[in-house]
Amino acid sequence: MAVAIRLSRGGAKKRPYYRIVVSDSRAPRDGKYLEQIGTYNPLLAKDDENRVKIDTDRAKYWLGVGATPSDRVLRFLDAAGIMEREARNNPKKAEPGEKAKERAEEKAEKAKEAEEAAKAAEEEAKAADAAPAEEAAPAEEAAPAEEAAPAEEAAPAEEAAPAEDAAEADASSDKAEDNAGEEAASEEKAEG
Repeated sequence: MAVAIRLSRGGAKKRPYYRIVVSDSRAPRDGKYLEQIGTYNPLLAKDDENRVKIDTDRAKYWLGVGATPSDRVLRFLDAAGIMEREARNNPKKAEPGEKAKERAEEKAEKAKEAEEAAKAAEEEAKAADAAPAEEAAPAEEAAPAEEAAPAEEAAPAEEAAPAEDAAEADASSDKAEDNAGEEAASEEKAEG
């Protein structure tokens, strides 16, 4: 008969209370057990003395006979100094899955491409800034002659702009009238 030291649940709904029991491993969790060797009340504070109570003599006896403790009971026995529990290490647990790795790689590639594009744009801007600076010296000599000509051209352009705005306003008011007429016609059809 395989014997296990495990928890047997008691208490009300949402108010758990466990007995630490020695039972046949094939028996139901809350079923028949051979002996109760302690209690565990998870509702009490972690530093409370009554949270975990274990009869150390009986626990040592059953361990000597060959009983295997469950993970949680092994933690309790380790805390009591009865049996040592090895720390578990699962390095793959925190490792992301395959699709998450693929998404991370794609994101890194996009970031690299964006950095390269930004660097290229900066270099082009620097090259463009350097080229006009070299051409600016000869252009300054010709600038006084050119300043008079654009001033004369700007005046007729300003006069033409208000005329274009007026034409656009007339066109938009015509469209509004057409839309109003269509709405009235559709309302008459709905009523009739």
